Amino acid sequence: MTLALVTFVGACTAAAYALNQSGGRNAVSGYVRVIDGDSLMVGGMEVRLYGMDAPELAHRCARDGRDYACGKEAARYLAGLIAGQQVTCERRDIDRYGRVVAVCRAEKTDIGQAMVAAGQAVGYGDYQREEASERFDRRGLWAGDLLRQSDRRVSERSRF
Repeated sequence: MTLALVTFVGACTAAAYALNQSGGRNAVSGYVRVIDGDSLMVGGMEVRLYGMDAPELAHRCARDGRDYACGKEAARYLAGLIAGQQVTCERRDIDRYGRVVAVCRAEKTDIGQAMVAAGQAVGYGDYQREEASERFDRRGLWAGDLLRQSDRRVSERSRF
């Protein structure tokens, strides 16, 4: 318990330091490395995109009766969306893992909103309208069978 608390405090301190290095604003910017469909490394800091949840990298989905790597597809889509552009992220929160949760933009494009609008992520909060449109049109993740990440995690826990 104590080690977990120390790790959490350390992660929060590192995130706060990185944000303070960005001129005292709650923003960080730079070129990024895509970790998965909803996480980026920006200026040496892990950032979780606000308002959406993409499949984990190893997550698999079904479409047209065939299994496919929807987690990798979401990560590839995110990488293409950013495509070597500088990204600016504005902090909204810190998650339970000590990651900064932020709205990130490549030029004027809200990256999280664009991921949901393309059907590559589940939207919540500000992005629910985009998700509803993609669900209705059965595009991206909604073209096949998707088990929400939170539902999948609950299902996995109930097996043990």
